[in-house]
Amino acid sequence: MVSDTLDIQINKAATSRLSAIDFENLVFGRHFSDHMLVADYADGQWQNFQILPYGDMSMSPAISALHYGQTFFEGLKAYKLADGRVSIFRPNKNAERFNKSAERLCMPQLPEDLFIQSIAALVEVDRQFIPNKENHALYIRPFMFATEAALGVHPSSTYRFCVLTCPVGPFFSKNLKVKVETEYSRACDGGFGFAKAAGNYAGSMLPMKKASEEGFDQLIWTDSREHAYVEELGAANIVFVIDGKIVTPSTRDTILKGVTRDSILEIARSWNVPVEERRVAVTEVLEGIKNGKLTEAFGVGTAATITSIVEIGFNGEIFSLPDPAKGEFAPKLRRALDDLKYGRTEDLNDWNYIV
Repeated sequence: MVSDTLDIQINKAATSRLSAIDFENLVFGRHFSDHMLVADYADGQWQNFQILPYGDMSMSPAISALHYGQTFFEGLKAYKLADGRVSIFRPNKNAERFNKSAERLCMPQLPEDLFIQSIAALVEVDRQFIPNKENHALYIRPFMFATEAALGVHPSSTYRFCVLTCPVGPFFSKNLKVKVETEYSRACDGGFGFAKAAGNYAGSMLPMKKASEEGFDQLIWTDSREHAYVEELGAANIVFVIDGKIVTPSTRDTILKGVTRDSILEIARSWNVPVEERRVAVTEVLEGIKNGKLTEAFGVGTAATITSIVEIGFNGEIFSLPDPAKGEFAPKLRRALDDLKYGRTEDLNDWNYIV
């Protein structure tokens, strides 16, 4: 439940944009709720937690975030449960990753309880924006950026923490055609691929644009040294089913440790399904498709949920996977995860944080 230990000033919007949103045709990330949360870091502490009407913010053009990239974000969702209550799915995992990103970018950490209380308070204020529909949710975007107005490559002395929310439908509306990327890299050893830093996403846009022009929906990123090992998709972690086993690249400093990834692996293990977290070679994937040992591939992420892959392109050749509708694991995992998120099954792991 929402704790009252954090003092948050609430200034509600005079009018609501709720009636202007077509909940039957939600475009991901385009429609924002009425309010946002803002807090500032100065003099070595977090302060001034406020819920304000969603709107523009005034800031100096010299702030560090705009020049030196000290900014990162998180993504999680709130759901309307079957009994009418509202829950946020595993916010403690996002809080943990939020602070790992902050540490790597030399930014102040935000205590887990403040992170969760801030988000829960904002969701409570705008709970009417949570869609009451399957495969829909309230997407939550916490982010932090440096605000010191000074030019110079050093950590900022001040920061702002914000949270936005928006009602969303599915991020992907179809199964995916993906391309193995062999020229560009998303992340490198010793870098910050494990963080949700804005720069990671900026660097992915040109190769993604080129792949889109070739007819692909996403990229399979590979390691920067040899382009020989699978790392992740552009918008999700990636999972394969090989010889009846759930196989996924092990997380390292180049791979984001996804909450959905962690959740489906825990669910699979609870079913006594063999799970392997390890290096996955591109050749293993392609040979597995050819010889029939690789039967499923899918992306897993907060936005993507579980989205099946139907084609993989590599060096001009297309490798087609079996019909995802007949898959043994992806549909079953998707149903199990949705049943948990929407409160249709018992939450044995306490993954739903009730607002």
